[in-house]
Order: sequence, then structure tokens, then C-alpha cells
Amino acid sequence: MGLKGFAEGGIASIVAGCSTHPLDLIKVRMQLQGEPQPLAVHNLRPALAFQNGTSIHVAPSPQPPKIQPRVGPIAVGVRLVQQEGVAALFSGVSATVLRQTLYSTTRMGLYDVLKQKWSSAGGNMPLSRKIEAGLIAGGIGAAVGNPADVAMVRMQADGRLPPAQRRNYKSVVDAISTMVKREGVTSLWRGSSLTVNRAMLVTASQLASYDQFKEMILEKGVMRDGLGTHVTASFAAGFVAAVASNPVDVIKTRVMNMRVEPGAEPPYTGALDCALKTVRAEGPMALYKGFIPTISRQGPFTVVLFVTLEQVRKLFKDY
Repeated sequence: MGLKGFAEGGIASIVAGCSTHPLDLIKVRMQLQGEPQPLAVHNLRPALAFQNGTSIHVAPSPQPPKIQPRVGPIAVGVRLVQQEGVAALFSGVSATVLRQTLYSTTRMGLYDVLKQKWSSAGGNMPLSRKIEAGLIAGGIGAAVGNPADVAMVRMQADGRLPPAQRRNYKSVVDAISTMVKREGVTSLWRGSSLTVNRAMLVTASQLASYDQFKEMILEKGVMRDGLGTHVTASFAAGFVAAVASNPVDVIKTRVMNMRVEPGAEPPYTGALDCALKTVRAEGPMALYKGFIPTISRQGPFTVVLFVTLEQVRKLFKDY
């Protein structure tokens, strides 16, 4: 298969990523719900003023961080459009294209290479081997695509911040270059351990389960190899991937999006600290925040991904 597998996987991933980008954006916004939002600080007038012109400024009393109430995916989408416009549904789409080009092209291509290498003479591979191939391909792909992943999360989350605190990246290139200038090269791999873990879970569950469901459908004669089989197997694979990856995805989103001010203590010291603080403050089910938009996105994404992949393979089968 060689480079052909990488190209086919990349094309299918970019098509799927762009078509489901608004759902991914809503998922990110929902996953950030519950995080405290700092109150805007305004210029303070003197609390006490005397005739000689002397004034005494009274320091404002500390106020608890403002926590926004949780709302569902439809409300999040409606509010986003009302406050930021329809175009905001595609905030960070350039980062999505780059992420799919780096991450998904790598994982899809590597999985295909390993699948070709490890398949038996009959063309099938045991489920354990599929999972192993998915873990390896997903981990490597995530490490390659992490900079675009960080940029995408930040660009998608920017609109929920107060105007004075927004990063206002113009594009994924601007986001990456700004991060390097202000926060150093290492910021591009912030949350990379989470990205790798999530990608390993997603790739192993998504690609392995798609192949497994497809083989089961064909072997049992439920349907022939065609669009119906591809849609059914891919939607089932999307559900499995969403259940497996959502907790890691929530933590990844929060770690990547956190603002670290110079000289200040970061909100989270790492993935475990973020997970513990999230569960303590919001309960265990906080790890499944955004699950409805996750499955709403993961299902269509996986369907578009594999249906497009199958069509691209047919198109280039003679090359």
C-alpha cells in the first residue's frame, strides 16, 4: 500500500474533519463549561475623597470566580451563533485541516501498513492485532499532530473568553507562531500525553471496531459489501470511539486551553491534577461533558471518514 494508504486516509480525514467541524466546536465549548471564568476588572473610582484633594482607594474585596450555568449542545450552538455569528461555527477550521493532514494522515496510513503486514493469508487480522495496530498508529499520529491540536482547541474556545482575554489568532499558522514567541516551543506539545492517550484510544477503538463490524456483517451475510455496510459499521465504530475517548478528551481540552500567566501558578499542573480538580469540583460525570455533541460528531465523522475512504480506494484502486 505504501504512500497510497497515507494519501487515501488523509483525503478522507480532511473531508470528514471539515464537514463535522461545527459539532466539534460545540463539543469543546461544552467541555469547558464549569471552569471558573475570571470577572472583568474595571478602573475603580476613589472610595473616599477629602476636600484637600486626598483620596483613599479601598481595595476591592475578593469575589468568587464566576461559574457559568451548564447548558445543552443546542443552546450552546444557538448562543454561539447569536453572540459570534454563523461564521464562528467554523472557528479554527484551518487548524482542523492541518490537524487532519498531520495526525489522521499519519494514523490512517500507519494502521493500513500494519494491517497489510499483519493480516493472514485470508486478508483478515485478529481483533487483538487490530487494537495493537490502532494503538501504535494513533500514538505516533498524535505526537506528529499535537501542535495543530493545541491551536485548534484554542481557536475554538476563544469566543467564550471576555474580549480583553481573547487570543484572536488569525489562522493556525498565526496561532502556532504566536505560541512559540510567547510561550516557547514546548507549548506546542502542551497536553501531548493526553493527546497521545486519546488518539491511541480513538484509533484502536475506531479503526479496529470498524474493520471488525464490517467483517462480521459480511461474514454473517447481513448485507453485501456496499454503502449500507460501510455506514452501519462506521456508525457503530464511532459510538465505541466516543465512549472510550470522552473522559480523556475533556481533560485534554482543559489542559490545552488553560491560560498560563508569567510568574503565576497554572490552573492545572498536569493531566492528573486537572482530572482530580474537575471531578472534585463538578463530579465524576463531568468527564462525560460534551458526550452528546461528541457522539453527534463522532458518528457522522466516522461515517463520512470511512465512506469517503472506501470511495477513494475504489477511485485509486488501479494506481
